[in-house]
Amino acid sequence: MFNALLFDLDGTLLDIDMEIFLPRYFQVLTERFSWLIKPEDFVKHLLHSTHVMIMNKDPEKTNEEVFMEEFVPRIGLSREEMQPILTDFYTNDFGLLGKYTRRKPLARKIINLAHEKGLVLIIATNPVFPRLAIEHRMRWAGISDFPYALITTYENMHFCKPHREYYEEVLSLTRRKAEECLMIGNDIRGDVAAKKAGITTFLVKDHLLDSGGEGELLTPDYQGDLADLLSFIKALP
Repeated sequence: MFNALLFDLDGTLLDIDMEIFLPRYFQVLTERFSWLIKPEDFVKHLLHSTHVMIMNKDPEKTNEEVFMEEFVPRIGLSREEMQPILTDFYTNDFGLLGKYTRRKPLARKIINLAHEKGLVLIIATNPVFPRLAIEHRMRWAGISDFPYALITTYENMHFCKPHREYYEEVLSLTRRKAEECLMIGNDIRGDVAAKKAGITTFLVKDHLLDSGGEGELLTPDYQGDLADLLSFIKALP
């Protein structure tokens, strides 16, 4: 049976509406670079570079390296000039955006139950953000104080969802076999895509998301809301 649980973050463990959150995120981030580039141009380059990163399958480059190689030349700063600005933004300003999110009361209960059962915990969020941003989101969700075997970030991963290679890299980094793992998430493409790597999936239906793109639409092995997931984990040996 399962001995490791892979959890998506946004929409699964954290109540976040990206239609509300992303415009605020873009607004605060573009202010940091407003002396250099128009906000609309900054967002355009950011989205383009993020798309290039998501589509990348070069195992020799981390997601961060792919993003920066594409983004930095478009902005007009060197990597050395840009990095301190981004680090300060994600350390400080990004944390203020938590007011646009809400905790899911069952999220902590689920993580705590899995931890008490001795299951390996993995935060398998799409690694398009730096670790600093993901740690903020974990604190917003109230689940940051557990011993995770892996938190996927754009610094430590070479692939993104919905690519099979993302899930294979998670398995490799945690030294787990696919049949030992359960992927839990609310994205009918990005999270259920774990099946392509042989991982069983549980689709959380509280805030269903279709990330679209080129991800194949597969049928989850299990599905239900967070209350169903809590019961499912309780039943695990």
